[in-house]
Amino acid sequence: MKSLQLLLPIVACLVAKVYGKIFSRCELASVLKQWGMDGRQGYGLGDWVCLAYFASTFNTATVMHNADGTSEYGIFQLNSRSWCADHHSQSENFCSMSCSDLLTNDIEDDVICLQKATAKAGGLKTW
Repeated sequence: MKSLQLLLPIVACLVAKVYGKIFSRCELASVLKQWGMDGRQGYGLGDWVCLAYFASTFNTATVMHNADGTSEYGIFQLNSRSWCADHHSQSENFCSMSCSDLLTNDIEDDVICLQKATAKAGGLKTW
């Protein structure tokens, strides 16, 4: 019985979806470059990296709760009111995704959602 109690948490860790990663500045710049963010809307890689640093300190697992009941999720702190659904607040869910998807190691969906968010009025200035 004791060996089962020790084995269960280990198996759970192996099966569970991996959440959260802290990117290095260069690693994030490389990913953003692959996704065509260098020069997007007139902003260079440094601007996008700076956004991620000040929004989340490059941590994909960052969640910030706002006084209005919405939350900001992931490395770019995308708001639940407009961009993702978190089941805590009313959302337009323009990115058609769960906010928890913004908290994983894989930021492909984060970058795609960021592209949609910054294509709206105000662009990167809204941050």
